[in-house]
Amino acid sequence: MTNLGYTPEEAIAAIATPLSPGAIGIVRTSGKGCIQLVANVFSRPKALVTAGANSLVYGWLLDGASKIDEVMVGVYKSPKSFTGEEMVEIYCHGGVSVVKAVLSLLLKNGFRQAERGEFTFRAYINGKTDLTRAEAVKEIIDSKTDVSRGRAAGRLAGNLFSEIDSIKKLIVDTLASIEVGIEYPEDEENISDTFDDSSLHEAIKRLSVLKDSWKSEKLYQDGARLVLCGKTNAGKSSLFNSLLKEDRAIVSDIEGTTRDFLESWVDFEGIPARLFDTAGLRSTQDKIEAAGVELTKDLSNDADIILYLADSTRGFEKDDLDFIKSRRDTPLVLVWNKCDDALSKPLPQNEDGLWREAVCISAKKGMGIANLVKVVKDILVNLGGKDSGLQAGLGSERQKKAVAEALERVEHSLFVAGEGYSLDAVVQDLEDSLDALGEITGEVTPDDVLASIFSNFCVGK
Repeated sequence: MTNLGYTPEEAIAAIATPLSPGAIGIVRTSGKGCIQLVANVFSRPKALVTAGANSLVYGWLLDGASKIDEVMVGVYKSPKSFTGEEMVEIYCHGGVSVVKAVLSLLLKNGFRQAERGEFTFRAYINGKTDLTRAEAVKEIIDSKTDVSRGRAAGRLAGNLFSEIDSIKKLIVDTLASIEVGIEYPEDEENISDTFDDSSLHEAIKRLSVLKDSWKSEKLYQDGARLVLCGKTNAGKSSLFNSLLKEDRAIVSDIEGTTRDFLESWVDFEGIPARLFDTAGLRSTQDKIEAAGVELTKDLSNDADIILYLADSTRGFEKDDLDFIKSRRDTPLVLVWNKCDDALSKPLPQNEDGLWREAVCISAKKGMGIANLVKVVKDILVNLGGKDSGLQAGLGSERQKKAVAEALERVEHSLFVAGEGYSLDAVVQDLEDSLDALGEITGEVTPDDVLASIFSNFCVGK
């Protein structure tokens, strides 16, 4: 594991909370002898060294005769700690300078600065976690909605590991039965008759469900890209503010107010989305506004869904229709705004199937917004593939590739059995499938894969 830059058991330290003012800051340590190293700069060294596991000790951190901060120190002993090693966590006051001073004190007194993901890596190599749970730690940190956090928490709790382990058992049991066929090959006329393949069919079914789950899980992790488009004064900025539940965009009756785009993350019933408010579509001699119009068109080209706003008091005009026709390849929702106005006109007929859905709203008054959110969510869920309904889902592209490889190997094992190849060929395919599944949990994982996973963590994890 030397290519990761980690040295197991070496005493390491890192700041585990954001470097910003707060009530409490946490500096985390792990490694052989870390309790004694912290005791060397602690006002009550004996109390710390003799403290029981999972206990707190009050005192001061000292740099010689100088007091650094009044702290609580959490003591965790091997193997019952997050990393499986001795650990000490220092809970100090949350000022930036205080937290930095605590870390600096530790680095001057025997600790090394931890690398990215090194604490979680140590938990992995010490058998405290597997790779599915380790990756779920970062997923939780990066989650943008309660639903995405909940899905990641399921993987952290072990639901994906359990599903993989259950599928592996189906394959292992089949391999065991094949051993009998290898010992007595002359007893069967056909290779396919030498073992019961029902477990492999079940494994294929469950691997297929797992493979398909990635598209949906990726949507909840990475989110979608939604672009508000429409002519000037259609109400895009009002809708942007309404969806954000805050006044981010300037709202004005003056045409061309929005010249550049604004963006923000929005929660569409659990699905995170990057929402873009764009310049109004119209012909203009103003070079800056014209550049904004072109940028709107570029953003809409990369959208997962276009929310096209039309002013219901103006009605549906040729410019509206021309733009929508130019975006046939992108799912589009027609948002019929200002429906509360007495002059509003009825929704136009979707004769050519130019939009997926049409919704009547009043962006200023908030009317119809909940329905719009539901409509967008339903389209996104459909784009992300049908939810399997299983608790377990894949959490990364790496996992998806490994499941796809395992699925291909199991399917091929049935093919070669049906074609009359030797049982050794079937065994090889099934063993390869187990290796692929082992890469997901970390039983069989190259160092470069480990480096890729843990190097993306923050320093204190």
